[in-house]
Amino acid sequence: MKKKQKKAKVNDDFLAQEAMEEQETASAYTLDIPEDEIWTYQIEGLQAPHINQPFKNATSKKIIVVLVLIVAIGMAMYFSVRAVHSDTYEYKELEDGTYELVKFSNPGDITDILIDYVVDAETGEKDTTKPISVIDEFAFNCDEKLNSISIGKDVKSIDGKSIYSCWWITNVFIDDENPYYCDIDGVIYNKDLTEVIFYPNDHDKYLREKLGYDNLVDDEGKPMEELFGTTEKYDEAFLEEYNKQIRTYVVPSTVTKIGQLAFAYSNITDLYIPEGVKTMESMAVFKNTELRNVYSYTTDSKISDVTYKAVASMKTVYNSLPEGLEYIGSDCFYYCRNLTYMYIPSSVTYIGHHAFWDAIYKENKELKGITVINTGADEATFNTVEKGDEWRPKYDYMLFKKSVDVNYSAERQ
Repeated sequence: MKKKQKKAKVNDDFLAQEAMEEQETASAYTLDIPEDEIWTYQIEGLQAPHINQPFKNATSKKIIVVLVLIVAIGMAMYFSVRAVHSDTYEYKELEDGTYELVKFSNPGDITDILIDYVVDAETGEKDTTKPISVIDEFAFNCDEKLNSISIGKDVKSIDGKSIYSCWWITNVFIDDENPYYCDIDGVIYNKDLTEVIFYPNDHDKYLREKLGYDNLVDDEGKPMEELFGTTEKYDEAFLEEYNKQIRTYVVPSTVTKIGQLAFAYSNITDLYIPEGVKTMESMAVFKNTELRNVYSYTTDSKISDVTYKAVASMKTVYNSLPEGLEYIGSDCFYYCRNLTYMYIPSSVTYIGHHAFWDAIYKENKELKGITVINTGADEATFNTVEKGDEWRPKYDYMLFKKSVDVNYSAERQ
């Protein structure tokens, strides 16, 4: 027999022997257990199955499990609260020892908030040794829950963009002891009433509740919180009175500046501005889609009443931006499509980019909105005014965009 053949035979014999041993081992450990007793059978060295039998110390074990669960849930809640407090407020310490509110992130259930002291991230309590003096830009940004903000006595700087796109804010109240700011019925001003800071986006909701318009219903009898446009339920006379009571605003006669975003997104239909206003900052009346008239007024006596009732005490009222106005900021009247008349006094020396952008549109091939810019200055003088890009609105004309015309040396309506 050849060497290779011998080696193959030895391997075959070995494999056969190994297979026989495995078969004998399997036979030795095969248990012949009746099928109806399989769940009760106990293998030596292992605990017997507990079928319909009580465990030893079952009650105490249950108690231990419950206690462990309680401790685990408690710790989870504790760390959740800490996380909420640490994520809800973001602060920055300033050189004078006071703090800046950088960001407020609503956990989802806060509708009213007081900004005065730093909230401790560990305890959730306010630390009265850490007063807030600055509210940063976008500190309140796109909040959908907040209705009212109260600001403490130590706040001395409120950025014009600090409350941005918070649609349901009805009021912002300032502590009476604050030496830098005040409010008139929930609208923010600087302390000496020379600048409008912020008119809350949903301030008219507060006025509806205050003046008895909160029970209005629509044509189908459902609660109606907003009266935009016309409705069969309420005639034009009613809507005119509603706009006069709720959506007319008089800027106090002491004001000389309308701040950044001051009346942005508001639902005001008629805005009265005193002749002493020199500056209207960027986005001052940005995207106020309900604004129909901008009036200016003069007075022989101080006017602090911000309601339509103050109109009776005005000396003169005219449909125009105020004489003496010098600065119109960028995007100031952006997308104010319900305005149909715009007169720029000859005193204006600066008009920012896109100041009247998108304030014109076509409806059934008819131009609506601000279709022409009237100015008191002649063409030569108006050309010396510093202007930003695309300061006047454009509309579709043939195959291109056409800027609205400027009517120079115009007589004011």
